Amino acid sequence: MNQQELTYWVTLSLMPKIWTKRKNELFVNCFNRNHNIIDLFENENLWNELILTQDELSLFKETKAQLSQNAFLVEDLLNQGYEIIPIISKDYSLTLKINLKYNAPIVLFIKGNKQLLQEKSIAIVGSRKAEDSSLRFTDDVAKKCSKEFKVVVSGFAKGIDKQALDSTLAVKGQSIIVLPQGINTFSSGMKQYYRQINQGDVLILSTFHPRSPWSVKLAMARNSIIYGLAKEIYVAQSDNKGGTWSGVLAGLSKGRTIYVRNPNVGEKNANNLLIEKGAKPVDMNGNLIIESELTSLVSEPMTEGDNIENRIIKLLKEGFYSTKEIISKLNLSITEAKLRSQLRKRDDIEEIKGRPIKFKINNAKNEPTLF
Repeated sequence: MNQQELTYWVTLSLMPKIWTKRKNELFVNCFNRNHNIIDLFENENLWNELILTQDELSLFKETKAQLSQNAFLVEDLLNQGYEIIPIISKDYSLTLKINLKYNAPIVLFIKGNKQLLQEKSIAIVGSRKAEDSSLRFTDDVAKKCSKEFKVVVSGFAKGIDKQALDSTLAVKGQSIIVLPQGINTFSSGMKQYYRQINQGDVLILSTFHPRSPWSVKLAMARNSIIYGLAKEIYVAQSDNKGGTWSGVLAGLSKGRTIYVRNPNVGEKNANNLLIEKGAKPVDMNGNLIIESELTSLVSEPMTEGDNIENRIIKLLKEGFYSTKEIISKLNLSITEAKLRSQLRKRDDIEEIKGRPIKFKINNAKNEPTLF
């Protein structure tokens, strides 16, 4: 694709006040009428065919005035060795298109081995302030997937993201670093990973204006690109709010399979909540845990006539308890999410709203068993 066409693609990408989905829709309608990206800006008769709103018409007219400025930007990027990949390019990530559809970014600004965009890929996501168990999980999964020749997608944030990147490169794996800033503002990172970039093991990618500094807003927007680039998503640790939490919920709502580390008893995170909402629990090695493994194990021998159900009922007759307290007092090896789900199936057990949610006996009889 020539420099002139790239200028128009970059201009469309950077156009403010119009959602990415709408921009993609406009270009598809333009393409279906046998017009190209240049026509979208230069053929004002086409604007009437596309039924642009008055606000959109004003924006296109204003944006045309920025074409010369963007031409210098494109030339400067190309001279520095960066590449610009429009959504119609064969080099664009098919995985990203499939996962984000019309919300896929208009262009990708990259430096490094663009072939990594076509490989099998995973993302390991999680909190910046991660526990040691979450970091160990990330290390193991990143190394295992790298040995399976899968590309590890990283957001380059502290905690889980950085651990995933470091563990991948430690075994000479390959990674895509998705920036929460413009690619021109990542000079220190370019120097840090200069060797891996030249060797084809690292691809630097941004979807924002090349000169945009880091910001919280861009960091949040970057998360959807990480999830979109990955064919498999592993969650090391999540809070009940923030980027990881919202990203997983968005993925589950779209029918994506997302793997979450099954937490140890007493961990203060939202991993169990995500499992309860439909994410798949995995062990410390990233292997899927089947449901029977979550429900059948207890950490102490059971005597004849004694079972998990009887012990829970006996405990709840003594007072009100949360799932965490039940697990701790009875020394059970079951997730809070699974126990909560089973308790809610019983009519003789009542849920007490609050933080945390607690359960008590309401004296109903002859109800189905817990397990």
